[in-house]
Amino acid sequence: MRPGAVDTSERPFVLIWELTQACDLACKHCRAEARPNRHPEELSTAEGKRLLDAAREFGENQLVVLSGGDPLYRDDVHELIEYGVDRGLLMTLTPSGTASLTSESIRSLQEAGVRRMALSLDGASAERHDAFRGERGSFEQTIGAARAANAAGLPLQINTTVCAETVSELPRIRELVSELEAVLWSVFFLVPVGRGRLLEPIAPERAERVMEWLAEVNEASSFGVKTTEAPHYRRVALQRRRSDAGADATPPDGIGRRTGITAGNGFAFVSHTGEVYPSGFLPESAGNVRDRGVVDIYRESTLFETLRDCDALEGKCGACEFRHVCGGSRSRAYAYTGDPLESDPLCSYVPEAYDGPLPNRSLTST
Repeated sequence: MRPGAVDTSERPFVLIWELTQACDLACKHCRAEARPNRHPEELSTAEGKRLLDAAREFGENQLVVLSGGDPLYRDDVHELIEYGVDRGLLMTLTPSGTASLTSESIRSLQEAGVRRMALSLDGASAERHDAFRGERGSFEQTIGAARAANAAGLPLQINTTVCAETVSELPRIRELVSELEAVLWSVFFLVPVGRGRLLEPIAPERAERVMEWLAEVNEASSFGVKTTEAPHYRRVALQRRRSDAGADATPPDGIGRRTGITAGNGFAFVSHTGEVYPSGFLPESAGNVRDRGVVDIYRESTLFETLRDCDALEGKCGACEFRHVCGGSRSRAYAYTGDPLESDPLCSYVPEAYDGPLPNRSLTST
């Protein structure tokens, strides 16, 4: 599947399945507010296989991300990976940086058919990363797992959270991303949900400067750069490109996407209990896979259809000439206002055609 060729009205570019919310870590930003014990109503192995069967109906090479919590908390994770691979799905994994992630477990994941593994680094030192993750030793375990993935030939992605506590670490984390031979750096701009409600986000003007820097990093690095819940990174990259004489094409974001992939528009999330959300950061259910097929929910539910209509956006996002390239974070708009169609308060750009009120970043999340 070529990323740029995905019709997001028909299929998501990314389908995430939260296998469990159980995890040994207590990360400050955790959307799931993970806990040590598994939920008794998690999708069973048989239900998970039916979900993967349904995901194949989206089309060939559908990308599926198994997430958590820590997906390795489930003893059927290898069985589910193998089942998805047999169905022609591209199976990837986002495990936690814990003692369970050994060289042997990484090799077994690769043998099961995992196409890529994503690990999180939110600090460039053990002191900073472990404090953010709530567990001593997490940094060393994550670095060890990254090196084990390199040794096994398993492509590596690094995920990093951007908030007031972590933003100064980005240049040194970027060096680690390169040193660890990652293929992609996924930079998540905080959405205040779960434990993340207690963290301080960066200001819109600071976010703009960070995205300009990320665009430079993307141009200069061997790895790609993409953002999560900050689609205006594509607007920033496009403006930079247009400033160069003769260059007007929209640049991809590190994994080939040239148009906005936002909550419900190229993105879908299945919770540990089967609820289908536009994003894990936009916890508004459009249905449950125990009652209705995930393909039907994605294509036909009112919530998903509305989120895919860029002309339905309100405020300055609705007036923005970049709305089809960007679209703003629908999750952040929902977190701050309760309305997923409102303006993304992290974006500092004001369209010339807009003369209404600007988003209030002092709003508390709902």
